[in-house]
Amino acid sequence: MRHGKKFNHLGRTASHRAAMLSNMASSLIIHKRIVTTVAKAKALRVFVEPIITRSKEGTTHNYRTAFSYLKDKVAVTELFTVVGGKVANRAGGYTRILKTGNRAGDNAEMAMIELVDFNEFFEGFNADKKKSTTRRSRRGGATTATAKTSTPKAEVAEAVVEEVVAEEGVAETPAIDEAAAADSTEESTEETK
Repeated sequence: MRHGKKFNHLGRTASHRAAMLSNMASSLIIHKRIVTTVAKAKALRVFVEPIITRSKEGTTHNYRTAFSYLKDKVAVTELFTVVGGKVANRAGGYTRILKTGNRAGDNAEMAMIELVDFNEFFEGFNADKKKSTTRRSRRGGATTATAKTSTPKAEVAEAVVEEVVAEEGVAETPAIDEAAAADSTEESTEETK
């Protein structure tokens, strides 16, 4: 019986599963992002996050432990030199899984797993976030919070649109100021009189 065993075997033997996760973890560390199935991405997250935690402290024991899991010198070197320094102040959650739809051949759910600190697109969200303070009184009055004029999502969306426009060479239409438009209509009506 398998009561209480929540480990995903991924339809493989233990040795095949260990080799696959080791190879996927090495690829993730070297390339910072890989595309795989959702089930494999979730299993890989459980496998690789403790290894990344060990990379914060560059001791000989941690090098050897990481090498015993990854079995790739290039990946271990990259882990301790590049990745370890970048995630040093992060408490956990080093990976992000983004679902990308279903695969054409067998309709398998696909996902992209990536290292959080190495995605330039989402850095705008983390850099602009400030902790909002909320005060609540016992009288049930209104809450006060610090508000921002624009959200990080809107800023990132504008940046993406600007990049696409720059790549495609499409000229943006100039925005017309409402006050200037009103002035021009008044001038045209005065000229006609």
